[in-house]
Amino acid sequence: MDPARAAALHAALALPGQPPRADHPLPPFFHQIHFWDARPPAGLGRDGHPRTGGFIPDTGLPRRMWAGGRLAFDAPLRAGIAAQKVTTVEDVEEKHGRSGPLAFVTLRHEIWQADRLCLTEHQELVFRADPAPGAAAPRAPQAPDGEDSAQAVTFDPTLLFRYSALTFNGHRIHYDRDYARQVEGYEGLVVHGPLLAQLLILMAERELGPLRAFQFRATAPLMDFEPATLCRKARALWVRGPAGRMCLEAEATAA
Repeated sequence: MDPARAAALHAALALPGQPPRADHPLPPFFHQIHFWDARPPAGLGRDGHPRTGGFIPDTGLPRRMWAGGRLAFDAPLRAGIAAQKVTTVEDVEEKHGRSGPLAFVTLRHEIWQADRLCLTEHQELVFRADPAPGAAAPRAPQAPDGEDSAQAVTFDPTLLFRYSALTFNGHRIHYDRDYARQVEGYEGLVVHGPLLAQLLILMAERELGPLRAFQFRATAPLMDFEPATLCRKARALWVRGPAGRMCLEAEATAA
């Protein structure tokens, strides 16, 4: 787990202090910048993600998003030490929502280091149909008030590009504004759900101490030009966007 990647993410997020050195614990969720799935251009779909129909089944729905996830931390991952990731397709479920057909694919990732299971992550992907021309965006839930702590955050295309590069995420909604608007129907570039989760998990660790578990769910997209607030009340965390829009909700469990 190359310390140089951790140092690059540490810099991109403007985190205080020094980045982790070799054999030092990685911040939680930094494993997202490792275990790249590098495919040649012919192995990619129109959205820049690896083409479905191989390991991840083809649901027939073109729009892919990371809907949420949950993590169980058994031991810290350490920089500079080889690790192994084992991924299993745990479930595929088709539903019909307000915006049309949906397919949920749940992946289980186990990350091992020095013959020890350090992290178990369940990742939930959602696949959707293209939006109908002129269709209104689904109404977003409202975020609560009364948080114990809050942190204002802003985003820009440079941060989204750097996070895409570090996670080797080719999804065009994060860097191709024309594609995001004209094909997938967003107002601008979309802030990565995992990037929002990364900021919340760092907030949780900073304020609650080392974590045993963390889970999150994306509830509405946040655009690159929109300010947001990271909020925490006890174990609950959320990202509040403009007009009180709930963009992501989470729960942390301290060790």
